[in-house]
Amino acid sequence: MADLQPVRGTHDILADDFRLHRHICDRAAALAARHGFQEMTPPIFEFTEVFSRTLGETSDVVTKEMYTFDDRGGDSITLRPEFTAGIARAFMSNGLAQEAPLKFFARGPVFRHERPQKGRLRQFHQIDVEILGVPGAQADIEVIALAAHILDDLGVAKDVRLELNTLGDPESRQAYRGVLLDYLAKYRNDLSEDSRTRMDKNPLRIFDSKDKGDQDIMSSAPLLQDHLNDTSRAFFDEVLAGLDALGIAYEVQPRLVRGLDYYSHTAFEFVTGTLGAQGTVLAGGRYDGLMEQMGGRPTPGIGWAAGVERLSMMLGTAPAGERPIVVIPMGDEAMAPAMKAAHDLRRAGHTVDMGYSGNLKKRLARANKANAKAVLILGSDELARGVATLRNMETGTQAEVKLSDIVETLKLHF
Repeated sequence: MADLQPVRGTHDILADDFRLHRHICDRAAALAARHGFQEMTPPIFEFTEVFSRTLGETSDVVTKEMYTFDDRGGDSITLRPEFTAGIARAFMSNGLAQEAPLKFFARGPVFRHERPQKGRLRQFHQIDVEILGVPGAQADIEVIALAAHILDDLGVAKDVRLELNTLGDPESRQAYRGVLLDYLAKYRNDLSEDSRTRMDKNPLRIFDSKDKGDQDIMSSAPLLQDHLNDTSRAFFDEVLAGLDALGIAYEVQPRLVRGLDYYSHTAFEFVTGTLGAQGTVLAGGRYDGLMEQMGGRPTPGIGWAAGVERLSMMLGTAPAGERPIVVIPMGDEAMAPAMKAAHDLRRAGHTVDMGYSGNLKKRLARANKANAKAVLILGSDELARGVATLRNMETGTQAEVKLSDIVETLKLHF
């Protein structure tokens, strides 16, 4: 058993890391609530078609990265590789169209069979926001503003920059597709195999290729921004004006496309140079056609997701946890009174740990390592007199307190 290791691409989130993980998620949830988002969560696994019909047949997620299997009933099941498709499915399954517009926040694990490396795991965690039912640019501005607020609150805003682009409406993309295909035709044999497939199905996605040869070819490709219709251009201008009004800095990146096929209009990423190759910290965009693609009524949507592990790497250290009071029973006869004292203090709102074993010196050392603010020592002498020794770990001072007055005494001092 000692040789057992976590599955490649997964990791144990131990206590210090989990405190940081929870801090990020809880701060994001609190700020999302302040912005009017309601927390919900879709299942960890869905029928495979929820993702295969929505993420796009040319996306790496669908073609290479999904954890898909047949369950014992013969249904094809996929562990969620992202939140948006599941939330869109929940929106339709629960008949929430009548309640739109809706704003959702979600958090939890997602799964992608990628090559594990720094900042990229096969089971990782995301925070996610979605606005459903708002066709106007104000929703785009609001989700980006929330993202900037969260990154600022976490203290990493100085290390990220916002890049955004417009993918235009379907009419703009259809007109641009012909222009792009004309350009790519002479390079077909030079493109990577993946990009040759994308050329036939969604050539815009070739901008997202990680292949160096593809990138060289796309560096001279005509840009969508030069082929937008008036509606798409006005929409993007409104988004930029809204960000300007809020003082949110950005860079328009005309070659930015997102890795999933369902995006339209606004696409954006917050990127950093502090994490090496995995520079995207938070990313999202508008997906007005997604609901129809899933068989539902037309419903505009926009959202983003951020990787909790990458944010954790940027923050580095967890905020200090609440300092405990440590109760140390010395001898078997002290165990029951010590448990009673700990129980009463916990019910009074204190964080209390027990120092179970070892001599007093070792137990005090462990209490000090746990950053205890106070230690309550119960030995045979103290019990005979109905008292306990209270040691203030900040000052090193000690005093006796009556067992019957422990809760009231500690309320005065801690």
